[in-house]
Amino acid sequence: MIKLVYCVRRRADISEAEFFRYWKEEHGPLVKSVARDLRARRYLQSHTTAAEVNAGLSEGRGLGSPFDGITEVWWESVEELVAGSASPEGREAGRRLYEDEAHFIDFADSHLFLTEEHEIFDFTD
Repeated sequence: MIKLVYCVRRRADISEAEFFRYWKEEHGPLVKSVARDLRARRYLQSHTTAAEVNAGLSEGRGLGSPFDGITEVWWESVEELVAGSASPEGREAGRRLYEDEAHFIDFADSHLFLTEEHEIFDFTD
């Protein structure tokens, strides 16, 4: 599996509450509606919480301010991601997602990259 990790920051003109509401209640269903066109297998949003704790953790390491959250999207392979993005339906889905993201994401202050997971431990079992 390959995973896209998208570290997002909200636009400055949108409140934190509206950002999280829009991302989950408007954008999330849109992503779900085009997932098959993109050949995506899984989609997850992680919204930041505990602002005071986040600030302390960042300051303790000399880091910049935390992101507002991350999106994770999984594909079976890089080839599946490329094929889904290259199809006419995938290109249209990508256009729709980009236009919607422009409503709430600060593109210049957000980052994305592809990853491959390597589990080190899982104590939840």
